[in-house]
Amino acid sequence: MTAGGFQPTPGDLLGLDGEQTELHARAAQAARERFGREVFVRGVVEVSNYCRENCHYCGMRRDNRSLDRYRAEVDRLADLLIHHRPASMTDVNLQAGEDPVGAREVALPLIRLLRRHTPLGVSVCLGTLDHPLYEALREAGAEIYILKFETADAGHYTRCESPGTLAERAKHIRQLAATGWFVSSGFIAGLPGGDVEGLLQSARFAADLPLRGCSVSPFVPGPHTPFAGEPTGGVDLALNCMAILRLLRPDWVIPAVSALNIGEPGSGYRRGLRTGANLVTINLTPPDLRADYVLYKPDRFIMTEERILRALEAEGLAPSPTGLAEHFHHSVRETGIIPVDPR
Repeated sequence: MTAGGFQPTPGDLLGLDGEQTELHARAAQAARERFGREVFVRGVVEVSNYCRENCHYCGMRRDNRSLDRYRAEVDRLADLLIHHRPASMTDVNLQAGEDPVGAREVALPLIRLLRRHTPLGVSVCLGTLDHPLYEALREAGAEIYILKFETADAGHYTRCESPGTLAERAKHIRQLAATGWFVSSGFIAGLPGGDVEGLLQSARFAADLPLRGCSVSPFVPGPHTPFAGEPTGGVDLALNCMAILRLLRPDWVIPAVSALNIGEPGSGYRRGLRTGANLVTINLTPPDLRADYVLYKPDRFIMTEERILRALEAEGLAPSPTGLAEHFHHSVRETGIIPVDPR
């Protein structure tokens, strides 16, 4: 499932600056040809920081005793999203640690309220759940499921104590797509124990899954994780991976992640927009909860609507009036193609 016969090589990830500039320009052009100069704008609310998993790269791992664990109040989040959401956002993503209780008790009723009182498209990033809960979330009105695999090297996946096995994670992605979800995924660039071949493997693995989009995040070591002393992943490496994904799949929605600004303050995020990214995310988690939602480290770079709009304007881009779910539905109507497992 490649575009124009593009076959990524290690040189695409490790090229000299001039080669990277050309790669990024090709990716940006592919995005503009497919999506014009409009970029999807969504909000994110982090509904729970409980997690039953123990991933070495995540600050919310169950062995991190330094966090105040929370499940947000449904009414509080509903009031925020129904009455006080930024005008530019068309979608909201409800995100949590792997917490089935939070999915049932917070995400599920919140989705019902949002579908009743707003036009927002709803995506969820809630980890690996059971089939009945997936179905309940979809019946409530969520349409996009984000389930990241982080590394496509099965041994590396296991050594990082990622959820279950890589095969199980991929099985859930395929099952979600087969039951009507629009599915996105993601992986980490610079994850300790990985290498360039592993990143190429992750890009190809993603391109062969029935996905509508994929993210790449530079690795950021968390202070209460087994990887605390490891070096931060390079922004260039993450951007090169993003460019490869865009050239492999010009039709995908690829986000500019806020972690790009951790690795390269002030410019990393805008460089993501120059590398084919076509989704930006405003963080709407209430500040008193946000400090304990620690994917990386506590001093997060928070993308507000003002920062988002300023970055888009600086890059000659504009918020899309079309939401993600609406875009995906239109793509199905236009092409008649529903993603299926190519294997």
